[in-house]
Amino acid sequence: MKLSLLLDWRLHVLVAVASLISEAIGIIKIPLGPGSLLLLPLFYAFIIGLLVNPHLFSATSRVVPVKLSEAAAPIILLSIMPFIARFGSTIGPAIEQILSAGPALILQELGNLGTMLIAMPFAVLVLKMGREAIGATYSIAREPNIAIISDKYGLKGPEGIGVMGVYVVGTMFGTLWFALMAGYLTTLDIFDPRALAMACGVGSGSMVAACSGAIAGALPAMRDELLAFAGASNLLTYATGLYISLFIALPLAERIFKWCSGRRVAQSAGAKATVAPDLATPPSAEERPERHLGQTAIVMAVVCAVAWISNTINGGSLLEALPGMVILYAMTMLGLLITRFAPFYLPGVAWVSLVSIAVTLPWFPGNAWIVSQLQSVSFLAIVTPVLAYAGLALSPREFTMFRQVGWKLIIVSLLVFTGTFIGSAVVAQALL
Repeated sequence: MKLSLLLDWRLHVLVAVASLISEAIGIIKIPLGPGSLLLLPLFYAFIIGLLVNPHLFSATSRVVPVKLSEAAAPIILLSIMPFIARFGSTIGPAIEQILSAGPALILQELGNLGTMLIAMPFAVLVLKMGREAIGATYSIAREPNIAIISDKYGLKGPEGIGVMGVYVVGTMFGTLWFALMAGYLTTLDIFDPRALAMACGVGSGSMVAACSGAIAGALPAMRDELLAFAGASNLLTYATGLYISLFIALPLAERIFKWCSGRRVAQSAGAKATVAPDLATPPSAEERPERHLGQTAIVMAVVCAVAWISNTINGGSLLEALPGMVILYAMTMLGLLITRFAPFYLPGVAWVSLVSIAVTLPWFPGNAWIVSQLQSVSFLAIVTPVLAYAGLALSPREFTMFRQVGWKLIIVSLLVFTGTFIGSAVVAQALL
């Protein structure tokens, strides 16, 4: 995409205004039974983005041309990077606490297998789904999980339909679901907050941002510790999630499906597709920001400026937060540079997180100054623009796929997200 379109001032001003409005509204607590439902600024930012999306309401195209909506899509991944850097900066200072909880932090990753323990039986026995249930329930269906299904079954088959259906639902509503679920469970005071924070590490930058942000919003006194645990858990998921999905989760999903479906296995092999998987595809290697570092550096500067402005409501003043934002920008670009030239592949978010962890470790020169400068950059404020970009970026193909996934895959998707979060929290709670 042309750099001039990515830098169109109208797009970024709109996101900045949406973020400022959302931050000004603040956190709203809605009593619900014994707990409370937390509505965060990122929720309002997403809604504002949707309301001005020209693909959803054509009347808004006078203010927001379609080309601006298209330009917002590649910016989403870039806008999450400063947050990942801020996220990682909470891990370094808390490294001793994290190491002391080592077994719980590592083994809770197995709780991600909870995706299928609830969703699979419900999908097969109650909703009468076929093999699409395997692709839909073996993971939370992010890009690496789609690649596994594509390689093993192909995206044209029922397994591919399942994983793509959950991918679309997760793209549109997964972030909000994790935020609402995590915030509510925190207010119930059933789980250790650290266990809930660990459970946020599901391998999705936006989901872990919303999830951990909701928990930190409910318990501001423990914010840094909780964000550190969530960030460390998410980093472990990036490192191990692909292999757990491939060698443990997928074979287990096959076994549970056969146990649940019995004689229906053969009949469901030719089941009619409910989603056209070729309508949406995960980002290709060429779309990764580290492939175009020069262009990325320029756009990232603008993205950081928008986050910097958003930070003024519930963070530090523009002057106070400037050094912190510059540090986040530098850590982000260094992480992407390593991603581009590393001899082995890790996602850019993993490298950015590792860089920010390294420079905030207690023994890193100048770490105290770096950590103090970052204190003026609000964790929640810099993730709010991400959701505004996301609401603006939803395209006709995603709205089309959402209409085609059907109510069955929507229900299964929410069960998948709930299962992986609660499963991980239970394992972590037992081990802490």
